[in-house]
Amino acid sequence: MRDYPTNKRMMIFSGSSNINLSKKIAKALDIKLGKVTRTKFKNGEIYVKFDESVRGADVFIVQTCSQPVNDYIMELLIMIDALKRASAGMINAVIPHYGYARQDKKAEGREPITAKLVADLLSTAGLDRLIVVDLHTATIQGFFDIPVDHITAIPIIAKYFRKKDLKNGVIVSPDVGGVKRASILARQMHYPLAIFDKRRPAQNVAKVEHLVGDVKGRDVIIFDDMIDTGGTLIEAIEMLIREGARKVYAAATHPIFSDDAISSLESSKAEEVVVVDTLPINKEYSPERIKVVSVAPLLAKTIKKVYYCKSVSELFKGENLV
Repeated sequence: MRDYPTNKRMMIFSGSSNINLSKKIAKALDIKLGKVTRTKFKNGEIYVKFDESVRGADVFIVQTCSQPVNDYIMELLIMIDALKRASAGMINAVIPHYGYARQDKKAEGREPITAKLVADLLSTAGLDRLIVVDLHTATIQGFFDIPVDHITAIPIIAKYFRKKDLKNGVIVSPDVGGVKRASILARQMHYPLAIFDKRRPAQNVAKVEHLVGDVKGRDVIIFDDMIDTGGTLIEAIEMLIREGARKVYAAATHPIFSDDAISSLESSKAEEVVVVDTLPINKEYSPERIKVVSVAPLLAKTIKKVYYCKSVSELFKGENLV
């Protein structure tokens, strides 16, 4: 364990994955992003060098697990190792979207638990603290032997929808596993909750079978933690319309948007698809139906709370333990 200095100073550096979000966080904190060189050798190996002294500093690295996920995880590990060897006082990783989180248990024999593997890699590299947004399951926090600040973007999404003139609204959880997450949004919006019964016959394959709850004549918000290919979401939207929903909105924290997800969602029957900028959205698209709200102010407040040793849960009134 390193000795922490009494003359604290905060420094923020960005990985390559979501530099725009890093800039927004730094701006909200009224500090400049630290200088770091990030490049690759000809064979694809990653090289990182911090271009200013970090000795004794409380350092926050912002790196999300967007595509290519493996490269960005490796880059983060290398950045942590460099900071440790440069005598940083405290090394904090801000990971808006935690990679490999969907493999958090063995559903069948001879499967890995990659969420635990990534946790082990981060800890071994020298990480002192993790700040993460809306983990796929809260139990992933238990894979770490270091402090984890698990924050949620639900208040940001709720704030967006409060500005809408929704009629007789209802929140829908896409599956039983997301009920707690959806119930927090429902409570903040003062709406009832409905639940889909969803089966997964294979990875990235899901089948929506039944809806528990009443959506007839209502404006519906179907809320999940991530949108990957969007296929299951579109199927759920169509089923809600068949069940008599007046309008259907979709919301998620992590816009993974694999394959043709964006174009598929743009042509779907959803009024809007509201996502958070935990992951960058491909600049080649300028989708009208997809709305992006920023988590940067919330992450900046969290970083400030951590730096000054204040309660992070106060920001969420205890509802960040999803």
